[in-house]
Amino acid sequence: MAAMPPPAVGLAVLVLFAAVLPAILADDLNSDAQALQALRSAVGRSALPSWNSTTPTCQWQGVTCENGRVVELRLPGAGLMGSLPSGALGNLSALRTLSLRYNALTGPVPDDLSSLSELRAIYLQHNGFSGEVPASLFGLKNLVRLDIADNKFTGEISPDFNKLIRLGTLYLDGNSFTGEIPKLDLPALEQFNVSYNQLNGSIPTKLRKMPKDAFLGNTGLCGGPLGLCPGETAPTPAGSPEAQPGAGGAADIGGGKKKKLSGGAIAGIAIGCVFGVLLLLALLFFLCRKRSSAARPAAAVEKGRDIGMEPLDVEPKGQNGSAAGAGGHNGAAAAVAVPAAAAAAGAAAAAKAGGGSTGSKKLIFFGPMAAAPPFDLEDLLRASAEVLGKGAFGTAYKAVMENGSAVAVKRLKDVDLPEPEFRERIAAIGAVQHELVVPLRAYYFSKDEKLLVYDYMSMGSLSALLHGNRASGRTPLDWETRSAIALAAARGVAHIHSTGPTASHGNIKSSNVLLTKNYEARVSDHGLPTLVGPSFSPTRVSGYRAPEVTDIRRVSQKADVYSFGVLLLELLTGKAPTHAVVNEEGLDLPRWVQSVVREEWTAEVFDQELLRYQNVEEEMVQLLQLAIDCSAQHPDRRPTMAEVATRIDEIRRSSLGDRQAGDSAGDGEGDEPSL
Repeated sequence: MAAMPPPAVGLAVLVLFAAVLPAILADDLNSDAQALQALRSAVGRSALPSWNSTTPTCQWQGVTCENGRVVELRLPGAGLMGSLPSGALGNLSALRTLSLRYNALTGPVPDDLSSLSELRAIYLQHNGFSGEVPASLFGLKNLVRLDIADNKFTGEISPDFNKLIRLGTLYLDGNSFTGEIPKLDLPALEQFNVSYNQLNGSIPTKLRKMPKDAFLGNTGLCGGPLGLCPGETAPTPAGSPEAQPGAGGAADIGGGKKKKLSGGAIAGIAIGCVFGVLLLLALLFFLCRKRSSAARPAAAVEKGRDIGMEPLDVEPKGQNGSAAGAGGHNGAAAAVAVPAAAAAAGAAAAAKAGGGSTGSKKLIFFGPMAAAPPFDLEDLLRASAEVLGKGAFGTAYKAVMENGSAVAVKRLKDVDLPEPEFRERIAAIGAVQHELVVPLRAYYFSKDEKLLVYDYMSMGSLSALLHGNRASGRTPLDWETRSAIALAAARGVAHIHSTGPTASHGNIKSSNVLLTKNYEARVSDHGLPTLVGPSFSPTRVSGYRAPEVTDIRRVSQKADVYSFGVLLLELLTGKAPTHAVVNEEGLDLPRWVQSVVREEWTAEVFDQELLRYQNVEEEMVQLLQLAIDCSAQHPDRRPTMAEVATRIDEIRRSSLGDRQAGDSAGDGEGDEPSL
């Protein structure tokens, strides 16, 4: 028999391979299905009803297939409970993405993950995993993202993380890791967080570029964004005199001989010193004259107040919501100029008359400023002022000092507390010092006037940003900015709650969320309801007030959560809850949202400005569900503010991961970035 030509042999092999391939792929998919069924039997027997023999494996909930293999398993918040079985996930040899976040999984992470050589992203955050990070993870050479935050992992952070050379995201926060942070040298690392563990020691040099938030909650950590460690000195800036060769000693010129000053040089120095002293005396004389002349207008303002002159208490036009608090900075300041020192004219009159019960005539400072006050009452009296707005607790002003610095001054109303009680309550407010809370810098007390001094926030309030200008030329407030504002505000309120079991903000609303130049949120006006009398009944906060609140002076932490839920709804819908009704049905904002979503999730709820952004629908729905949970009618059904902040952080991470990976799945977990 003649030999078969080589082309015929190749064709025969190809036909045979095409006939066998479906069987091979079917065997692989059957193997994957068996592994998934083992996983379901262990942790999801009642949570995964679609995982059955009548439904194709690749159509099961959370399962994505390519070329007949399971490549993604995404089950966030699916209700999984128990410990992951050994020998199940390890059989999914083609798996690239594993997402089991926000479930109730416990116990150790199984070692068989080491066999998943294609694995690029692992998301196990917000479960109850315990023990040490398994060494098997460090063999996953293709791993790009690892998030095991908010679990119960213990032990030290292993330096073997350095084996994951493609790792770009490493979140270890919210666990119980101990010891020092190892020297991680990961060239692709861009996202890193070890906050709220039990770590100590110095932050490694290559990690000091990370933001401060990445290290908070570890009382033993120091260095980098957390400040110098004991015995550590600040690095000398390049180009400074100390960094120059030969600095600190005399110049060595011409073979090491030091040049001596000539007699003419010495005489010149002496003459220069004499002229310097005369110039200094002349400058002091000029400043004294200027100070004396500046005092006369202030005295004239005092006199004007004595005969009835008042600051202009007007509501600035074009601003929505109150301007309460430190700010009630609702956008640009009102175009209403008041005379110099008008914001503190009452204080001047009281000081002139002897003050209150103790005759106090000075500002009392809090925090770092208490040791060296940057200005005094007289400086404040000479400041020019603009009305920012009138809110439930008084009128806010922007006061600009002679040196150009600006502060916000709150002139309180309806406060008739005796001075000892006022001092006690205001001290509790001033003790709250946090980067996400607008700090109370100082106060003035007299019988007739009570002034509070805060940092001035130039970008105004969230209320003004959301509702101030909806014209066609408006720059839309995108999802990233809104979710970042929500997270910062949640963390700020959570910090206030952490200061004591009964500590609360008491007046959460969008006009009390102020913004920096980078649109970073700061919570203002906390604690002011404790200063007012029993007859105080503001109508401006009715849209945010929890149904169980009958006395604004006694707002619980759960009532704060309700108000924050309304704030989240305001961010998502673009509707102002302070309106009597938000639609023709006469419902307040929480009830209107619930009436719309009772049937199904619908775009009618969301602000039209948000609908133009792609791949964020799932995150918007998740934040909407959180807002509904917060605004539940029964206080016991509302989460804590710490839980609210954690959930917003989870939602933001999902959105961030989705954008970075270009993944349209909306789960926030994507493939690895290009290297």
